[in-house]
Amino acid sequence: MRPLSLPPIRPTVLAFLCLPMVLSAQEQAAAKRPLVEINTTAGRMVVALYNETPIHRDNFLKLVREHYYDSTLIHRVVPHFIIQGGDPDTKKADDRNMVLGRGGPNYTLAPEIVPALINSKGALCAGRQEVDVNPDKRSNGSQFFIVQGQPWSPSDLRAEELRKNEYDPAHDHMHTPDQVKTYATDGGSPHMDGEYTVFGHVVQGLDVIDHIAAMPVGMGERPLQDVRVWMRELP
Repeated sequence: MRPLSLPPIRPTVLAFLCLPMVLSAQEQAAAKRPLVEINTTAGRMVVALYNETPIHRDNFLKLVREHYYDSTLIHRVVPHFIIQGGDPDTKKADDRNMVLGRGGPNYTLAPEIVPALINSKGALCAGRQEVDVNPDKRSNGSQFFIVQGQPWSPSDLRAEELRKNEYDPAHDHMHTPDQVKTYATDGGSPHMDGEYTVFGHVVQGLDVIDHIAAMPVGMGERPLQDVRVWMRELP
C-alpha cells in the first residue's frame, strides 16, 4: 500500500490508532520476562521474574537450571501471610523435629528493593536474616517466599504507611493510587514493602498459594503434609 494514497488522518484519530501499538509494546515487554514453572505436590504455579531485579532474576534462573530446588519443601506456611521454600536442607528432612529454614548455597545477594515492586498477593520475594544480624538486608542465596497476605482497606494501608514513616523518616513509604487499589482488591503484605527484595510474581496458580496456606502445620510452621517442589524454566 502506497502511503500517499491514504487520506489525511486527524490527530485524534492518529492517537487512537497508535494506542494498540503502545499496548502491544507493553505486552511484549511483559512477555520478555523469564517464566519459571513451580510444580508442587499441591499444585502448579508459574512465576514471571522481574528484569528490574537482575541479580535475583539471574541467580534464581541459574539455580532452576541446575535443578537446585528439585525435591525441596515448602517448609514454612503462615496463613494470610506467606508460604516459604528454597532451603536445600529440606530435601532429606525426614525428621519432623528438624529445624528448617537455615540452608542455602553459602552466599548472599545484594538487595534490589524497587518501590514499584510491592508485596501484593503472588509476589515472589527473597528470604533473608533479620535486620539485627543483617543490617544491609542481603538476601539468602536460594530461599524465597510467596506472598498470600490479605486485603487492606485504604484507611488501614494509610495507617501502616504513617507507622512506617514514623519509625523510618528517611524513606517515603507512601503507596501510589494503583498500589492502594491492588492491596484493596488482591491483598498482600504491605508492611514488608521496602524490607525484602521482590523479584517476581505468580502469573498462574494463585489458588495454589491459598491451598498450601490452608494446610495444617506443626512445629516450625511446617505443613503436616509435605509439599515438595520441582522447577523448570519455560521457553
